[in-house]
Amino acid sequence: MAIAHEHGGNVFAVARNLGLAPERIIDFSASINPLGMAPGVREALTASLDRLLHYPDKGAAELKQALAAYHGVDSSSIAVANGSTELIHLLPRTFPGRKALVVAPAFAEYALALERAGWQVDYFLLAPDDDFVLRLPELAQALGAGYDMLFLCNPGNPAGNLLPQREVAGVIDLCRESGTFLVLDEAFIDFCEEESAKHLVLGNPRAVLLRSMTKFFGIPGLRLGYAIAAAETVAQIVAQQDPWSVNTAAQVAGIASLADAEYCRRTRSYVDGERVRLAAALADIPGLRVFPGRANYLLVRILREGVTAGVLRKALLAKGMLIRDCSNFQGLDQSFFRVAVRLKEENDLLLRALAAELA
Repeated sequence: MAIAHEHGGNVFAVARNLGLAPERIIDFSASINPLGMAPGVREALTASLDRLLHYPDKGAAELKQALAAYHGVDSSSIAVANGSTELIHLLPRTFPGRKALVVAPAFAEYALALERAGWQVDYFLLAPDDDFVLRLPELAQALGAGYDMLFLCNPGNPAGNLLPQREVAGVIDLCRESGTFLVLDEAFIDFCEEESAKHLVLGNPRAVLLRSMTKFFGIPGLRLGYAIAAAETVAQIVAQQDPWSVNTAAQVAGIASLADAEYCRRTRSYVDGERVRLAAALADIPGLRVFPGRANYLLVRILREGVTAGVLRKALLAKGMLIRDCSNFQGLDQSFFRVAVRLKEENDLLLRALAAELA
C-alpha cells in the first residue's frame, strides 16, 4: 500500500488554514528542542550579517572542524549538508544498487529518496505489540534475500525506541556479511549521545551515519545536517553535492550551537526528566498506550474504539495544539499519534486537553 510522504512541523500551512498566526499554535507535531536554540546562536547570527555579502564557504571548513572536535573524529570523515534530508536523497544516487530494505515504521523520506532514484523499496516491519524491538536474527534472515541498502533510524522515528550500541554493532556486522550498504540515521541520538555508533562506522566504507542539527539544536529553519563515515565514503558523497548547499547562516549557527556545552547538558537533563513525566501522565489517561522512548517525543496508541488519531488531531487543533497523526507511517494505522516533549506548562495543556477528549 502506498504511503503518503507527509511530515510533522507543517505549522505554517495549518495556521494559514485556520486563519491564525503560527505563534498561536503549540506544535507537538515537530520534535524540536523545547528549550529553543542555544543562547549564543542569535548573537552569532547577528554578528555574521555582513558575511551574507559573500558566497558561503563551499566546504564549510570551520563547521567541519567544530563537528570533528565535538565528535572526536577527523574532519575528513564529515560531510555537511542542507539538513540530513539532502543526504538521504543523495545516497541512493551516489552508491550503486537497486533493492533497499527500510526498517519501519520510519521517516517517509527514505522511501521517497529511493523511489526517485529508481530503487525497489521493501519494509522490515517492527511490531507494536513487541514495542518495536528490532530482532537481529529476523533482520539477518531478511537481508539474506539480497538487499543493496538498509535504512535504519536510531532512536526510531516515530516509535522513539533505542537500539543499544552493541545491537547496532550487530546490525553493522550483518550488513557487512550480506554486502548491504548501511544508512544509519541518528537524527535524534543527541538526546542519548552515549549510544551513538559514530565510531563504529569509520572503518567501514559501506556504512554512513546521518546526523541532524534540526532537532537537538533547535534550528530547523536553517536546514543543517551532516554525515559521519569513512573518508572515502564522505568523498563520494561530497562529489555529488550541489555547490553552496549549506548557507552562511546555517554554518554560523552550527558552530555557535556546538560551542555551548552547558546548553547541551541542560537540554539532555530537561528532556530526559520531562519525557518521563509526560509518558507517565499520558499512560494515566484511560484509553491511551504510551510506547517507551529515548528521544524528545513519544508515540501513543489510542485504545478507545471509535477514536482515531485524525479525529483527535482535529479536536486538539481547535484548542490550538497540533499533534502528529501517524497513520501514514508504514506499519501504523489510525490509532497512532506522536507528541513532542515541550515545556512543562505546554505539556500540561496537552494532557488536560487529551483527558477531556477521551473522558
